[in-house]
Amino acid sequence: MKVLRPTALVLALLVSACTTPSPESLAANDPWEETNRDVFAFDVWIEHHIAAPVNDGYRAVVPEPAREGLHNVVTNLHAPIVLANDVLQARPKKAVNTLARIVLNSTIGLGGLIDVASKFGIPYHDNDFGVTLGQSGVAEGSYLVLPLIGPLPPRDLLASGVDGVFDPLSYARFPGRNVLQLSRSAVRILDTVDQRRDEFESIERTSVDFYASTRNLYRQNRNAKIRGGADDGAFVSLPDL
Repeated sequence: MKVLRPTALVLALLVSACTTPSPESLAANDPWEETNRDVFAFDVWIEHHIAAPVNDGYRAVVPEPAREGLHNVVTNLHAPIVLANDVLQARPKKAVNTLARIVLNSTIGLGGLIDVASKFGIPYHDNDFGVTLGQSGVAEGSYLVLPLIGPLPPRDLLASGVDGVFDPLSYARFPGRNVLQLSRSAVRILDTVDQRRDEFESIERTSVDFYASTRNLYRQNRNAKIRGGADDGAFVSLPDL
């Protein structure tokens, strides 16, 4: 949950303050590498022993078309955050595309269950306040890995809280809101693991140093988004809990 993030950051900083970074760690913007590696190892253990078995059950019980539909719903619910950041970054074309996706998928697409917008030639693109801050010149801060969350440097960690403000469901009040929020979070976790699992296993299988590969891919992807390049790229992360 979002509330865990500041606490996790403080604990990580307290532990890492007792270590002396190597020149290699500093060169990779990773002065807390020793602690980060320990947290990363824990996250990988969770992936292997909890997330993967649950995902096996999810794939066995829920057919692929239904999983795709749930993914579309999760993506559509996230779209207001993308739209807000498109506007903040003064990207009118992308903002119009995102708004069109919300309207089309929420109506014709049955609440986002069907990605009608993509069929009309309006593909999905991701965006968040971390990218907005990066484009404004805010540095990412030292690389950081959090328990159950994965890579999330200070800039992106703080930005995730702001993104929550852009989510209409975070402040809307209506009967059954809490149940809907919990259900949404559960589906999002299931979908995130399902979407990234094959990529996760492929990078782990082919990497000499899985931690370093993950760090490099994460930072390259974030930098590409900030520079206005690819909206999606390969990087390993755990579900946003």
